[in-house]
Amino acid sequence: LSGTGCNRTPTWPQGTECVAKYNFKGTTEQDLPFNKGDVLTIIVVTKDPNWYKAKNTAGREGTIPANYVQKREGVKQGGKLSLMPWFHGKITREQAECLLIPPEMGLYLVRESTNYPGDYTLCVSCDGKVEHYRIVYKEGKLSIDEEAFFENLMQLVEHYTKDADGLCTKLIKPKLEEGTVAAQDEFSRSGWALNRKEINIHQSIGKGEFGDVKVGDYRGTKVAVKCIKHDATAQAFIAEASVMTQLRHNNLVQLLGVIVEEKGSLFIVTEYMAKGSLVDYLRSRGRTVLGGDSLLKFSVDVCEAMEYLEANNFVHRDLAARNVLVSDDNIAKVSDFGLTKEASSNQDTAKLPIKWTSPEALREKKFSTKSDVWSYGILLWEIYSFGRVPYPRIPLKDVVPRVEKGYKMDAPDGCPEVVYEVMKQCWTLDPLVRPCFRVLREKLQHILAKELYL
Repeated sequence: LSGTGCNRTPTWPQGTECVAKYNFKGTTEQDLPFNKGDVLTIIVVTKDPNWYKAKNTAGREGTIPANYVQKREGVKQGGKLSLMPWFHGKITREQAECLLIPPEMGLYLVRESTNYPGDYTLCVSCDGKVEHYRIVYKEGKLSIDEEAFFENLMQLVEHYTKDADGLCTKLIKPKLEEGTVAAQDEFSRSGWALNRKEINIHQSIGKGEFGDVKVGDYRGTKVAVKCIKHDATAQAFIAEASVMTQLRHNNLVQLLGVIVEEKGSLFIVTEYMAKGSLVDYLRSRGRTVLGGDSLLKFSVDVCEAMEYLEANNFVHRDLAARNVLVSDDNIAKVSDFGLTKEASSNQDTAKLPIKWTSPEALREKKFSTKSDVWSYGILLWEIYSFGRVPYPRIPLKDVVPRVEKGYKMDAPDGCPEVVYEVMKQCWTLDPLVRPCFRVLREKLQHILAKELYL
């Protein structure tokens, strides 16, 4: 959008989210002031093509200038988004030299070392030839000269873009791997990049293999922040964040934005879910606090989220009570989109949770909405058993053979027969016969409305 006052195209429909590119103080009482980075939602398209009526996250409404905001879009670059677009993986010395032609002072790339597996090589164009610097991996740190040490490749590259520090030249221009898009650029373009200075990060509320989840404060709102410091893991989480930009539903944990720091840290900022994971909540509150209506409400919440994913052709692949979070007002929301992909693609099954994964997904690596339905049946069993681990008393190695012969878990103690029937339908061996999430949601809402769970 230009600032010349020309007609904007296309017109954004009501409900469109946009992000402020500049501060706007407002000139009349009808205007809605905002600061750069604020998220606004279009309410009404006004007669004047240069203005919208919008509301801010606090619910205040007013008119805003169209050329001060950008539409917030889903990031669609998926696998091509890269935190390290200058990293070319396993290529030879000769291939690297070809990529750095024509020679340009300070043009650089990083590759895996061919002679020293586990190490890397920094290749830099300087005075018409290419210099190759071995990056040594030593005691968990990376170094070229064993004087300056770095946590990851991004920190190392960032250091040498500021100062040659013993190299033939400082790093000036990255040679991007063909087809990759710099993640920071794409999150900024689509309106999802947040400013690190506006977030205060406080205590840790959870630890994962990838890094910590901390509670934070963003512009006065309590948020959860995933802090990821390792190259490869951060790269995987970029894919998760890009999926989250495309999903907007009240029963999915909402992404607020992403911060990519130059020195290699990645922060994924989401809404804060005060009561933690559903499995922990069920185990700690248990039967004394949660009645049949609460359990059914959680079941419907998750089903509505999954119906939305189903309608938008996304497969979650890791649905379980540990990956559902509970808000302060007891709304269950599906999270952890690390394995989520657009429908029906294959995946390495080595890391899959066997007790939650459908037989066909384990056997043939076939993932679909129907494999999510199987996992949803297991999640229902978790809810009604107050967080027990599925297939109790059956050794892990025996689970798959027994399930493939038609074994189904018994109903948890106190579970209504109508709910147990839903679980069993989810565990139909033929995926084509399993109900879809829309049908499951209708069944559960009928049970809730008629109080059949009592």
